[in-house]
Amino acid sequence: MTVCATTASPSPPADRAALLKAFDESRTGVRGLVESGVSSVPAIFLHPDPYAFVPLAPPGFCIPIVDLSLLAPVATAAVAAAARDWGFFHLVNYHHLHQALITSNYPARALAAVRAFNELPGPERAKHYARAPVDGGVSYSSNVDLFRSPSASWRDTMEVENADPACIPAACRAELLEWDAQATAVGRALLGLLSRGLGLRRDTALEEASCLEGKVMVCHYYPVCPEPERTMGIVAHTDPGVLVVLAQDGVGGLQVKHTGDEGRSQWVDVKPVPGALVINVGDLLQMMSNDEYKSVEHRVVMNTQEEARVSIALFFNPGKRGDSDFYGPLPELVSPENPAKYRNLTIPEFLETFFSRELASKVLLEHFKV
Repeated sequence: MTVCATTASPSPPADRAALLKAFDESRTGVRGLVESGVSSVPAIFLHPDPYAFVPLAPPGFCIPIVDLSLLAPVATAAVAAAARDWGFFHLVNYHHLHQALITSNYPARALAAVRAFNELPGPERAKHYARAPVDGGVSYSSNVDLFRSPSASWRDTMEVENADPACIPAACRAELLEWDAQATAVGRALLGLLSRGLGLRRDTALEEASCLEGKVMVCHYYPVCPEPERTMGIVAHTDPGVLVVLAQDGVGGLQVKHTGDEGRSQWVDVKPVPGALVINVGDLLQMMSNDEYKSVEHRVVMNTQEEARVSIALFFNPGKRGDSDFYGPLPELVSPENPAKYRNLTIPEFLETFFSRELASKVLLEHFKV
C-alpha cells in the first residue's frame, strides 16, 4: 500500500515539544502506545507523504534476486549488475560462502528473538531505554531523530555497536551475536564480489579502502498501527555507509525507489523472500565506486496486517573517523576519461551533513560532488 497524505494540522511547536518529551520519558516506545490501547495515531506521528507523487510499481515488478550457489563468475556479474542498476537485491543461497560458518536459517532465529524482546512487558523494555548507545554499546529507543524530524515514525529500535555481550538483552543476546558473526561474513564476501565487479586488482580492495571497523547493528520493530495510512515506518532516505545486510520477516513494507531507463521513478515493494537477505549499497560505496554502484532511496510504509514488522540490519561503516582519514573515489577507478565525481571527505563532515538533512535523500551525495 502507499502512504496517503494527511490534512491534519501539525502540533504547535511548544505543544509538540511537550508531547515529544512525554513520549520519550515513557521509555516504552511506540509499542507502549499500542499497549495503552490508542485508537488513532498521535499528532507527533502524522506524516504528510512528500513522495506521494511517485507511483507504486505494478505487482510482479521486483528487485533482482542473486543466487550465490551459481558459478563464481556468474554470481560476481549478478551482484555487480544489481548494485549498478538497482542498488538493492535479494541474496539467496549465501550459505555457500562459508559452509563452516553460515547456516541458512539464522535470520529467522534472530528476527524471532528481536520480536520477543520488543514484546516483553513495558517495564522490562524500559530498563534498556536510552537515546544513544551508552556504556556497553546498546540502546533501545524510538526514532533516532525524534527531536529533529518534523514527524516521528511508527517504529522502535535497538542499536548495537561494539557492544559488551552482557549488555545485550537476554531475550535476544545469543541470536544477535550469531547474526553479527554470520552477517559480517556475508558482507565481507559481498565486498569482495563487488571489488571484482569493478575490475579492481584485489578482492579486498573495497574492504581495505572502507576500513570497516564501524559496524552497527540496528533492530527495528514496527508495531501494528491503528491508522496505517497516516504515518510511516521510515521516511524515504539513502543509507550513508558502505553496505547494508538486512533480514526482514514476512510482513513486508520496505519499498525501493527505482528509476528506469526512460527516467521515470516508481516505488517498488521489496516483498519478503523466505530465507533471503536484502542487500543495499550505501552512499559511501557509490562515492568510492565513482558512481558505478548506486545508493537509492528507500522507505518503510505501514501495512494493514495484524502483526508487527521486524527487521535487522548490519551497517558496514568506516571505523577510521579522524580529521586526516579521507574517503572518496578509489584512485584505480579515476582517469582522464573518467574523472572523480566526488571530492574526498572525512566521516565527521559526511555524518554532520547526513543528519542535518533529517534522513532526507540524495541531496547528501550532491553536496560532495565535484
